[in-house]
This record gives sequence, structure tokens and C-alpha cells, in this order.
Amino acid sequence: MQGKVDICGVNTARLPVLSPEKTRDLLLEVKKGNKAAREELIAGNLRLVLSVIQRFAARGENVDDLFQVGCIGLIKAIDNFDCESHDVRFSTYGVPMIAGEIRRYLRDNSALRVSRSMRDTAYRVLQVREKLQAESGREPTETEIAAALGIPREEVTFALDAISDPVSLFDPVYTDGGESVTVMDQVRDRRNTDESWLECMALSDAMRRLSPREKRILALRFYDGKTQMEVAGMVGISQAQVSRLEKGAIDRIKKAILVS
Repeated sequence: MQGKVDICGVNTARLPVLSPEKTRDLLLEVKKGNKAAREELIAGNLRLVLSVIQRFAARGENVDDLFQVGCIGLIKAIDNFDCESHDVRFSTYGVPMIAGEIRRYLRDNSALRVSRSMRDTAYRVLQVREKLQAESGREPTETEIAAALGIPREEVTFALDAISDPVSLFDPVYTDGGESVTVMDQVRDRRNTDESWLECMALSDAMRRLSPREKRILALRFYDGKTQMEVAGMVGISQAQVSRLEKGAIDRIKKAILVS
């Protein structure tokens, strides 16, 4: 059949579509404990699950897994929906429930482990963001979300960062003529540069040329943070000798690095 797509063994081209009136009648029957009506309501809203999981298609997750998790959200929405107290269509209520269940699954199965409290904050942030976006028709700012939740803006930022998908350093960000530019190509290491490596090699070579006593004096002075007086007592020479040896060693190191 043209347009047939199987997800979890379900032919999505043959999924039924329920009218709002039929949906409401089935919901009333579900509240009475009618299991057949519940099954029909689930089957009649699977297209709703499909529409929601399309939002998460770019994450590279298994579609079957997302569909199953979305169905759990749909079932929760059916069980919790009250026709009398919820003056909205079931789809309006169901979509956030399905999306929330999928987001919870993605957070709990993330490659990075995030604390429970941070995940809870992120969940509330996403809920408020969807609500504000629906009300204003635009993406709300982090400041607006923070104000609605009554938390500092930094917490909103940290929460959203915590649930962001990790990016591989080898993911391509641009391709031109068969040549791909990866994230690694865009990252600059300001510490381990060619110049710093050369300086470290020159410094190591210069240190090897010092006498054992000069090495000890420099180690005590600049690694252990001792004063010249303290070093003099530990090495067994005068402070003046420590000063002279220290200055001479540093001068030779500087000359060796400049020459190299």
C-alpha cells in the first residue's frame, strides 16, 4: 500500500480518525469503566502520538521507542482527562501529556547523568515554555520563564543546558565539495598550542642543565612557596647565596628559551 509506514508493527496508513463528538462519547464511557471504549479511544488517537514524535525525530532516537513512550503518555492522558472539568478538546490536553512523557524518557536515558532536582526543574521549565509560547505565539525568553516559575534566570539556563543533547566533536557542521568541517575543527585549544608545546620543551631542556642544588632551590621557592630565608635553612647556605643561585638559574633558563 502506498504511503504505508509500520511503527511497532502498526500500519500508520490505516489508523482510524475519531471525530470530537465520538472522542467525547468514548471518554464518558471510559469513566464508566468501559474497557472496549478505552481500547477504541487509544487506537483512534495514535495519529496524535505520531504527530508529537515528529518533533523529536532529529534527535536520532529509535522511532519505535518514541512511539511506545508516546502511547504511554496517551494512555495517561485518557485516564486523567475529565470531560466536565477540562473545557478543551482532548487533543489539546493530550499533546502536552504525550510530549512530556517523551521528554521524561529522553532525560532519563540521556548519555549524561543529570540530578533528579535538575531534571524536575527542566521539566517545569519546558511546561511553562510551551504554555507561554501558546499564549503569546512566540518563543518566550529565559527571563520570562524564570518570572513565571519564580526562580532565578540562571536556574532556567542551567536546567535547559542540562537536558541538551551532547554533541560529538566529530559531528559535521558544514560540508562543501565532499570535505566536511566537524565540531573539532571549530574548537580552539588556547592552552595546548604549538607555541606552548615548544616553550614547554625549551623549559624542560633548560631545567635539565641546572645543577641539583639549583633545581632544589627553584622547586622550594616556586613550587613549595618558601621564602629565601626558609630555603637557606633547608639547603644549609646563606640567604645571599640562595638569592645569587636563584637569580643565576633563572637567567640561564631565560637565555636557553630565547635561543631555542
